[in-house]
Amino acid sequence: MFELLNGIMPNVMEVVANEYFRSGMAYIGAGIAVLTGFGTAIGQGIAASKAVEAVGRQPEAAGKITSTMLIGQAVAETSALYGLIIAFILTGK
Repeated sequence: MFELLNGIMPNVMEVVANEYFRSGMAYIGAGIAVLTGFGTAIGQGIAASKAVEAVGRQPEAAGKITSTMLIGQAVAETSALYGLIIAFILTGK
């Protein structure tokens, strides 16, 4: 892998890891960590749409469906919060 990178960009292996390089890589990592919110948003949207469909089919079970949906969305939200916490940790260094 390094030979391939070295063929494309000859000075890749000569990078000195100074403070600017480290902070730049931390910001890139923080940006990638924040991207976890996209998957969470899509999952929560699908869960909410299915819950609305279920309530439309069985209105008498609306309480159980809503509580189950909210618990599921709270669990799904934790992955986005972990990504946000990691982003804060990385940008704080």
